[in-house]
Amino acid sequence: MKGFLDELKRRNVVRVGIAYIVVGWLVFQVGEVLFPTFGAPEWIFKSVILLIALGFPFALVFAWAFELTPEGVKKTEEVDASASITPSTGKRLNQITIVALVVALGYFVWQSQAEDPAGETGSEPVGHAVAAAVEETAEAVTSAQIQHTPPGQKTIAVLPFVNMSSSEEQEWFADGLTEEILNALARTPDLLVAARTSSFVYKDSDKEVTEIADSLGVAHVLEGSVRRSGDRLRVTAQLIRAGDGFHLWSQTYDRDFADLIDIQENVAFEIAN
Repeated sequence: MKGFLDELKRRNVVRVGIAYIVVGWLVFQVGEVLFPTFGAPEWIFKSVILLIALGFPFALVFAWAFELTPEGVKKTEEVDASASITPSTGKRLNQITIVALVVALGYFVWQSQAEDPAGETGSEPVGHAVAAAVEETAEAVTSAQIQHTPPGQKTIAVLPFVNMSSSEEQEWFADGLTEEILNALARTPDLLVAARTSSFVYKDSDKEVTEIADSLGVAHVLEGSVRRSGDRLRVTAQLIRAGDGFHLWSQTYDRDFADLIDIQENVAFEIAN
């Protein structure tokens, strides 16, 4: 048994397995962000995951049966042990693994800051309760600021996005998208965002945007709509200057109707940017 384990190490099978797992995990994490961002169908990402999983045993078998030599790839049995370069190949695999781990660590730190830039933590129930209390307090303070502070240039209200169909599921999606955008904007430094309770008062309201902005005490209003046609979902967002009601920016986002929560997060992130 010991001889078999020693042979596994000599042929770099263990190193290949570790390097494959680290690089595969990194590809999975990056693909999870990039594929939805570029609007790639969900089946492409699933196919990549399947290929990574199926490729693992083949990589181990290849590392056992073949060896890399200066003349190219040869069967391990055909290579003289004294002329083998597996030690130097093992060092290269170690370097690849270390680089991949450093990149993975950097990606993990970046993702953590992107999802929670204020450094908020608390995965336990008590932490969730504290976070909820802080959020409610922040909404109350923001609402008070809106009522007693003249509107500045860096103030905005996100009005509930309009559901342009009769589907109740899409109504839920429109409200959820509004909340995602509101939360994303609230994390922007030096930007005052009207509280959700204040903005949702004007859901389905027929009041003018300038009137709504004046009552909320904001200089800008973000509004939009959600439409669905078959398996395609279209989200339209518009930024309006409250002073005169003119549009400053408008954008349309088309997505495949798949995971609604992922669509909410991705579109909210793009709109916040």
